[in-house]
Amino acid sequence: MNTTYKSTFGTYGENLVVDYLKKNGFTVLERNYKKFYGEIDIIAQRDDTIVFVEVKMRQKAYFELSTLIIPSKQRKIIKTAESYVASKHLYEHILRFDVALVEGYGDQAKINYIPHAFGKPCEFF
Repeated sequence: MNTTYKSTFGTYGENLVVDYLKKNGFTVLERNYKKFYGEIDIIAQRDDTIVFVEVKMRQKAYFELSTLIIPSKQRKIIKTAESYVASKHLYEHILRFDVALVEGYGDQAKINYIPHAFGKPCEFF
């Protein structure tokens, strides 16, 4: 899979998840928030909850997609989220780490959305 296709395919999956979040009452605050130590695919808010969403997309599941968010990846996402919260002064919000597993493409695409996929608010700050 070439880099351009991979990027387009990943963006397609993220767009599906953005639509899903909006349909469920979230406002998308950021997409592809990057720091040198990590990236968060989507940052969204509903009421006083900020969610940091990792999106994993595959055309066919040859293995469990959730196994792709290994502990080192979780730590990078958490560190990046801490930076985001500090830069926006969002200390009073509830923070949550979700994972959206997207399998398939077009009409066949399915989202398995996992709220509270990892971490606990007390682990941060």
